[in-house]
Amino acid sequence: MFESLSDRLNQVFTQLRRRGKLSEADVDASLREVRLALLDADVHYSVVKKFTSDVR
Repeated sequence: MFESLSDRLNQVFTQLRRRGKLSEADVDASLREVRLALLDADVHYSVVKKFTSDVR
């Protein structure tokens, strides 16, 4: 479970690093992927929601 989460988060951050200058759409897409990865890892919805809103 944690290995899968780690792999997915690494993919998201690798894609972000390749972009250079980030647009709001890039951040939104990345946060969506992070949110899905956390939910797939059985992180409680309220924790995921709070985390993504804090990051935004």
